[in-house]
Amino acid sequence: MERLPAGAAVALRGGCPGSPTCGPWEMRERLGAGGFGNVSLYQHRESGARLAVKACRLELSARHQERWRHELQILRSLNHPNVVKAQDLPEDLDFLVNDVPLLAMEYCSRGDLRKLLNAPENCCGLKESQVLSVLSDVGSGIQYLHENRIIHRDLKPENIVLQDEAGKVIYKIIDLGYAKDLDQGSLCTSFVGTLQYLAPELFENSPYTKTVDFWSLGTVVFECITGFRPFLHNQQPFAWHEKIKRKDPKCIFAWEEMTGEVKFSAYLPTPNSLCSTIVESVEPWLQMMLTWDPQQRGGGVDPNTNSYRCFQVMEQLLSLKIVHILNMTSAKILSYPLHPEESLHSLQVRIESDTGISLGNQELLLEMGSCLDPRKPASQCVIDGVKGWDSYMVYLFDKSKTTYEGPFASRTLSDSVNYIVKDSKIQLPVFQLRKIWAEAVHYVIGLKDDYSRLFQGQRAAMLSLLRYNTNLTNRKNNMISASQQLKAKLDFFRQSIHLDLERYSDQMTYGISSEKMLKAWKDMEEKASLCEKVADIGSLDEQIMALHTEIVELQRSLHVRRQNDVMENLRRRPCDHHVYSDSTEMVRIIVQTVQSQDWVLKELFRHLSKLLGCKQKIIDLLPSIDVALNSIKEADNSVMQMQGKRQREIWHLLKIACVRMWLSQATLAQRSLPTPPVVPFPCRLKVPLVRPAPAWMGPARPPCPPGSPKPHRPMCCSRCLSWKPLEMRKRSDSLRSFLPSFPPSLKSCLQAIS
Repeated sequence: MERLPAGAAVALRGGCPGSPTCGPWEMRERLGAGGFGNVSLYQHRESGARLAVKACRLELSARHQERWRHELQILRSLNHPNVVKAQDLPEDLDFLVNDVPLLAMEYCSRGDLRKLLNAPENCCGLKESQVLSVLSDVGSGIQYLHENRIIHRDLKPENIVLQDEAGKVIYKIIDLGYAKDLDQGSLCTSFVGTLQYLAPELFENSPYTKTVDFWSLGTVVFECITGFRPFLHNQQPFAWHEKIKRKDPKCIFAWEEMTGEVKFSAYLPTPNSLCSTIVESVEPWLQMMLTWDPQQRGGGVDPNTNSYRCFQVMEQLLSLKIVHILNMTSAKILSYPLHPEESLHSLQVRIESDTGISLGNQELLLEMGSCLDPRKPASQCVIDGVKGWDSYMVYLFDKSKTTYEGPFASRTLSDSVNYIVKDSKIQLPVFQLRKIWAEAVHYVIGLKDDYSRLFQGQRAAMLSLLRYNTNLTNRKNNMISASQQLKAKLDFFRQSIHLDLERYSDQMTYGISSEKMLKAWKDMEEKASLCEKVADIGSLDEQIMALHTEIVELQRSLHVRRQNDVMENLRRRPCDHHVYSDSTEMVRIIVQTVQSQDWVLKELFRHLSKLLGCKQKIIDLLPSIDVALNSIKEADNSVMQMQGKRQREIWHLLKIACVRMWLSQATLAQRSLPTPPVVPFPCRLKVPLVRPAPAWMGPARPPCPPGSPKPHRPMCCSRCLSWKPLEMRKRSDSLRSFLPSFPPSLKSCLQAIS
């Protein structure tokens, strides 16, 4: 590695940290500056790779050079998603500046936590989801450092950076220059860091342990929740140190009254963006972290797990599954921690207790308009990995209502904001005005957020309506298809029966006739006329089309976007950096916002009532469609049955005609046979030897005369017990010889006729 002064690198390398280029690496921007070094963003011209490069900007003492190398050594030994990673230094950047190497780190594109806290919308703290992410990520990073026997000692918002990873913001700890390795013992006495976030023992130059990071972490989280540090944040640490050291162990907040009196509280101040469930869980954790006594700080070590109780409490807090429900009838947010495997019915019972909306009238919608499944547990309301009521909401509607009244009572002004509203021209110290204006901005932004949540609830109602409308359209299409099929079958049936009646009338004078069948066919024709009325769905179709038109008009409504823009402008105006001599402008903005809020909410609830009215119309129409569809199906079955019955009757007529034809042919064949001579023979049998002769064989012959010649084999005539020659028997059986060749149906018909 080359050892170069800062200026020499320019001539030999074509650039150096602080200059635009360093070989193929180009400096894009200055990311920050510390006590000894600057951090710059370098990007490779060809690959696009980016690095955060920290370069020393001063001649360092031997002690500070050791600290620099120690930071590099620590970074290279760590591997955790919430601790910034050291990167291999490219060859073009591998040289010494001011006798120390450059430090290459992963580049985090979202800036640091201080930048996020300074955003105007966060003047009274971050959103709940952001607070929980900071607590989870930074807490996990500190726990990892402690497990590796490292104390950070300089944890503050400037040393927490944000990085986008897979669409999620990750918080990472940086700047381990002050970190202390505990390999030489657990007590350290060699540090002076950033004063505002230092643990009390560091002011006294006393031995300290890893619990100093607990104090810093608690201070950072408190500031993320409220927008300011917990103890007399307007004063320097040395000023408030003596005032705070005698506080109760459970006190997490101290402020100074106008009279100069210092007051303490064990609870989080308002306003903040946490729900009550999170507040109840995070306050005990903050009490552990902000305990003055370092031995008691962090809740002590749990002998069973050999870890600090504060980490156990933190994990329990972060593992809470909380469902946040916006009651659209009152614009209030309900937050419920879910028990393991809690059923949806159990959750609805709790909702009924708090809202008075019965289980049968509760409609819980997700953001995309889908209803909750009663067969699944209540945890379906919570998305894994998504925390905070500002990130995910379930919307509660009352099915018994189709008209929602609005606006509701606006959120309450804080005492300090109410103070300037009553007298906007009062002159106050700048530090007090900043706090009051911050609360005023928070109030205005809160009104905008209230509207945004209600708008999202309205959007969920619209998406739910569209789901119902899709179901309505599908059923309508099924109904129309069934109606068209029925009409086609009716047309065919009427034409065919009309033709059959005409043909029947033409042949009945010389052919086959049946009054019973004729009456049945005419009855079928009348029933077909009744089925035609069932197929007529014009009135129902008109209602559905009118409803579709109404829904399309609701979708085209522009007032929602226009009102949202109004609220967005109001949100931005108080955030502009103006120098106020008094609070007149701020009060004017508050009044204007409240008045605008009243108007936009009226419009929103008017639109929402129309949505719910359309949805109720769909609910009312669906049974009518089902009834019409069932009637069409019944009529369709009736037509098919009548058609089948008529076809069977036609085929029966055809059978009868065929039988008559065969009988006619058989009779003609019989009459054409020659008649054999009759040979008399005395009738000796008293019992018929064969079955009676059928009528078609003709009348019985007289008894055979005595003395008939014997060559004729006699047979007994069953009708008259007279004898016929054998040839006559053969002739008489000639007709029967046709029967095996008949179809079974004609054979049975022939036998029935004979």
